[in-house]
Amino acid sequence: MNLARLWTIARLELVQRMRTVSWFVLLGIFATLLAGVTLLSFFAFQRTEQSGAAIYSTVVYITLLLVILVSPTLSGNSINGDRDAATLAPVQVTLVTTGEILLGKFLAAWITGLAFAVVAVPFLVIASFGGGVQAATVLVSLAILVLETGIIAAIGIAMSGILPRPLFSVAATYLVVAALAIGSVIGFGLVGASITSEATNSYRTAVYDDTTGEPECKDGAENCWNDPEEMICGEWQVDTWHVPRFDHVWWMLAANPFVILADATPTQFDRQGNAVDAFGALKFGVRSAQLPPELEQRWDECAPYEEQRFPNAREVIGKTVPSWFVGLGVQIALAAALLWWAWARTRTPARQLPPGTRIA
Repeated sequence: MNLARLWTIARLELVQRMRTVSWFVLLGIFATLLAGVTLLSFFAFQRTEQSGAAIYSTVVYITLLLVILVSPTLSGNSINGDRDAATLAPVQVTLVTTGEILLGKFLAAWITGLAFAVVAVPFLVIASFGGGVQAATVLVSLAILVLETGIIAAIGIAMSGILPRPLFSVAATYLVVAALAIGSVIGFGLVGASITSEATNSYRTAVYDDTTGEPECKDGAENCWNDPEEMICGEWQVDTWHVPRFDHVWWMLAANPFVILADATPTQFDRQGNAVDAFGALKFGVRSAQLPPELEQRWDECAPYEEQRFPNAREVIGKTVPSWFVGLGVQIALAAALLWWAWARTRTPARQLPPGTRIA
């Protein structure tokens, strides 16, 4: 592996992209969308505690979403596009190896994707003016954003080397990314809903007088609302139903890019223990899926009232396990496997090529 040759490939790829006016138009549209999102976020969160944290997390999520939407188009036709243009074969007969071609194009695609993150920096700085943005949140969220941009770029480059047609490779890249970002949520919902357990609810109510509508009392008193133990109660009733077991399939969300970003970023809480930004809200929702449902419930109108308390975000996140490093490992392994496959399809001399593949 020669770093000079690798950077030459990456630089040629970057120069080719920056020569087109459409590249700058795309960055302008990207900046316009982020400006609109930032402005609307200020209006939406201006009355919330630590509004800057909520605005910052929203801008980061929109940046990741736009990178997911744009990056496959920029990287999904890199290798087979050069093959169709008859510019790949002249490079392959030089001292540049197949690995250097792949990694050089991957590096260029990664830098191209990071250009969108650079455009988002001014808006992230503006979001911090709202207050409540912690340094750890900024460092971790931006690090995950950079890694996710690289993984998506690697998938696009790999698909462009595996599939001979640029249109199909771009579409396949979108499908793989959609499987991670959307398919994981759909699979989690469908599989979790198909796995059920029987839940029971035991309850009994007081006996009410048909004339006055008041509960009947054991000592014959006219009113025992404030003394449930003196009420005359009916027989116990039991209802059964089936509840989905999402706690068995929560791991299906581990490789979702948005879940990884939320789960890895340190959570900020308010005084009541609730999350103050989008990272914490999504983490709370995903971590809640790890908790098994309560299969046996009991309600007694003739027992003293006990206020039911639900755990807040701080408590749920504290007693559940993180999964972002597993999901990130799955994504990296997938990208590495696809790059290896692309290397096997691109290396020279080629043992077999798809019919109609242009060489020079």
